Amino acid sequence: MAEQPTSLIPEQLEGRRRVVIEHVVPEIDGGMYAVKAIPGETIQIEADVFADGHDKVAARLLYKHTDDQQWTEVFMTYLVNDRWEGSFLVEKLGYYTYTIEGWVDHVASWRHETELKIKDKQHVRMELLMGAQFVEEMIPKASGDDKEALYNAAALFRDENRYDDALQLFHSFRLGEWANRYPERQYATRYRELPVWVDRRKAEFSAWYSMFVRSSSREPGRPGTFRDQIELLPRIADLGFDVLYITPIHPIGHQFRKGKNNSVNSQPTDPGVPYAIGNELGGHDAINPDLGTLEDFKALVAAARDQDMEVALDLAIQCSPDHPWVKDHPEWFKIRPDGTIQYAENPPKKYQDIYPINFESEDWRGLWMELRRIIFLWAEWGVRLIRVDNPHTKAFKFWEWIIAETRREYPDMIFLSEAFTRPKVMQQLAKVGFSQSYTYYTWRSTKQELEEYMTELTQTEMKYYFRPNFWPNTHDIDPYMLQSGHEPLFLIRYFMAATLTSNYGIFGPTYEMMVHEAFPGKEEYLNSEKYEVKYWDWEKENKLTYLIRMVNRIRQENSALQHTNNIHFCTIHNDQLMAYLKTHSNGNRILCVVNLDGYNKQNGMVQVPPSLLGLQGWQQYTVHDLITGRKYTWSEEWNFIELDPNVMPFHLFRIEDI
Repeated sequence: MAEQPTSLIPEQLEGRRRVVIEHVVPEIDGGMYAVKAIPGETIQIEADVFADGHDKVAARLLYKHTDDQQWTEVFMTYLVNDRWEGSFLVEKLGYYTYTIEGWVDHVASWRHETELKIKDKQHVRMELLMGAQFVEEMIPKASGDDKEALYNAAALFRDENRYDDALQLFHSFRLGEWANRYPERQYATRYRELPVWVDRRKAEFSAWYSMFVRSSSREPGRPGTFRDQIELLPRIADLGFDVLYITPIHPIGHQFRKGKNNSVNSQPTDPGVPYAIGNELGGHDAINPDLGTLEDFKALVAAARDQDMEVALDLAIQCSPDHPWVKDHPEWFKIRPDGTIQYAENPPKKYQDIYPINFESEDWRGLWMELRRIIFLWAEWGVRLIRVDNPHTKAFKFWEWIIAETRREYPDMIFLSEAFTRPKVMQQLAKVGFSQSYTYYTWRSTKQELEEYMTELTQTEMKYYFRPNFWPNTHDIDPYMLQSGHEPLFLIRYFMAATLTSNYGIFGPTYEMMVHEAFPGKEEYLNSEKYEVKYWDWEKENKLTYLIRMVNRIRQENSALQHTNNIHFCTIHNDQLMAYLKTHSNGNRILCVVNLDGYNKQNGMVQVPPSLLGLQGWQQYTVHDLITGRKYTWSEEWNFIELDPNVMPFHLFRIEDI
């Protein structure tokens, strides 16, 4: 037969590489985007690792931080059906990379086949000689006592007169140790490298309080300033919030300034919408003098830090007609056929006071660099939290680039995506780097809706990259379900936001004071604070503020509430009652039961499987309501619950051993 040309086989192909690695979890879009984590978190990895034939395979998980020169290796454990698992701990901020390496494990195959022959009482002299070869191949990789021991082991396997001693060595734990420590690793398959981004802890656990600085004054008739906001910090900190999110603090445009309730006819006393950014005093890099000076703002940042809080700024990438960019960079905007700049529209609505940015501008590079300058400038001011307004109307590639650029200089920067839009768009924003994301929680009200949504967030691939931040209201949204002003509904929606997820926020005084009057037919506040200055009674307390303070304290004290993906919904045969269990590896266990009916008493039997509590079925335990202080002893899997929304519409139980 004529010899076939080997040149038909690509030179780069290593045909002896037999192991296949696939279906790696987590892996976001083929490794294009990073898994998210925080320091101290264990990253669990699974993959299918297999080869042709009956040979055994070995698998190792490799990982390193970008600061590391060498990979750290972790043994992977076989599960079932060619599925393997391994894990590693991330300990510092920044990027980690992980991959999987697999190879045909000839030593393990030899040991397995030889063991079968020994059990069949076959003489394995030839197999022991093969073992000697395997051991001799380990010697160059070994050092110290191992090197000498391996020499002795190879000699023993070759010694016909010490057959029984050789069998004893074959069965020894030590031989397995050597095989793991000095693997043959020939023709190994390595999977693609996959990224993990590690944020600081606040990306995973935070409580946001949102407000307008100009509404912080305690004196009716005088708009608030940064100094007034500083005076309010102890009150906000006492409520248990660790993030003060303030709406844009920049100069506000004059042209087409909106009046009360978004009226196109404004009065000279109307302060304008903070999102209409820019006038002759500057744009996104300037401070509205009505609020104070840059030094005043820096004082606010420092004062917040003294209260164990942080200030989050609002990045709205848009301009008023008076913004310096309009004059200096008209190419960053869309120009209409008549030569004028296109203002913002959401037909039939028109927003003549705001010009959107054109991310298809010919000078998109100049635009990107200017926005980079703004974000870096804010970072110099001490800002490490940025809430982004409507990021879904800007290019994904821009967000991917600017977040990566910011992380290089400021790895502790956290970005919150305020995108109420289509699911895939919200998910893509999270993939390209946003640390936290607004959600559909505001509109999920029934038990089925809430359980299905939480399951999607915590049990699908989204759990690896999408960190939900639940808000029962925002300065833009007055949900229909709260427009009645019924107090129990405010309590219920707050409680679920704060306990279903580890990140949540409220539009501060408006929610605290249960403001609910809506613009007719809309989910918008009547007399919205976006268009006018509000004056609040900051000394006022009610049942809701009492519970906010208590729930935030409980969140700080119970680690099970400081994570989102650890939720398990418990069966309860009443569609108006919802129960969910959260547990932590340190033994902390929290059971929440909520009456979703804000008007009527509801009861039912809740099932709490003892196995989820780490208990035997016969063991008694205490459920301690951390809101009321009451304690109950449970021992059965099913227990009776009754909640009157006019008294307290929920239980927050801590499970305690007796």
